[in-house]
Amino acid sequence: MSTNDRFGASPGGPAMPRNDAPRSAFTESDAMSAMLAQNWWAVALRGVFSILFGILALVMPGVTIAVLILWFAAYMVVDGIFAIVAGIRAARHHRRWGMLIFEGIVDLIAAAIAFVAPLATLLAFVWLSGAWAIISGAMMLAAAIRLRRTHGKWWLGLGGVFSIIWGILLFIAPVEGAVVMTWWLGAYALIFGVAMIVLAFHLRQRRGEPTGTAAAHA
Repeated sequence: MSTNDRFGASPGGPAMPRNDAPRSAFTESDAMSAMLAQNWWAVALRGVFSILFGILALVMPGVTIAVLILWFAAYMVVDGIFAIVAGIRAARHHRRWGMLIFEGIVDLIAAAIAFVAPLATLLAFVWLSGAWAIISGAMMLAAAIRLRRTHGKWWLGLGGVFSIIWGILLFIAPVEGAVVMTWWLGAYALIFGVAMIVLAFHLRQRRGEPTGTAAAHA
């Protein structure tokens, strides 16, 4: 390999080292940082809405559950319509369309059940969560039997036992379990919202910086 090829210079021209890749990477990072800094208010607004949702979930879990069920029903309606439309288009182009149409019909049926019988939808969701907790807990116990004591055997087994107990409680008292899950969701929303607001204030302090200085603070 010649000197010109190594340093990226044309024959007869000055030898210059190649640094295009790092420069382009820094440029993309700077552009993203600058964009977030300029739109710090959107990040803060997202955090505020998340905190409001978290407070609503903790104070009024029943209302939160009802809203979540309605959101789920609305999503099922939209998803079902798009699936049916995609199936019709696939049929026109002589492609596989049966599964798409079937998926869209199932989505619309699920949406109708959620609108007409929201309690049944809630119970189905809680029971599915309970079954998942029991199955995952049993798998954790099975794995703990094969695990060595030095590798956290008892901790894994304890986690499996708690998971099974939680799943059984969900089957025994599904409504109370749904309330507890709503509280967990509210706590997560509060933590997430606070993190977004803190991030927004950091971005606000950087909004006046030139683009080239973003990489220096990375």
